[in-house]
Amino acid sequence: MKRTLVYVAAVVLGILHHDFWLWEDATLFFGFLPAGMAYHVVYTVATAGLCYLALLYAWPEHAVRFAEGSDDSGDESE
Repeated sequence: MKRTLVYVAAVVLGILHHDFWLWEDATLFFGFLPAGMAYHVVYTVATAGLCYLALLYAWPEHAVRFAEGSDDSGDESE
């Protein structure tokens, strides 16, 4: 379930990356940061959080086993 939520959040963030609604917004945050740039600052923090959650909940266990040398897949081609 958690893995599915990570995948859904990744798709949602992919869609939200195209912020066409802020192209014409001239609002400045903190007196110097345009609205589109401020949106991408928040977007980047959210993406970093999603990457952390992906490492916790969606990282493939077989990759960890392979890296540790304990992969039980039966492939002895080395």
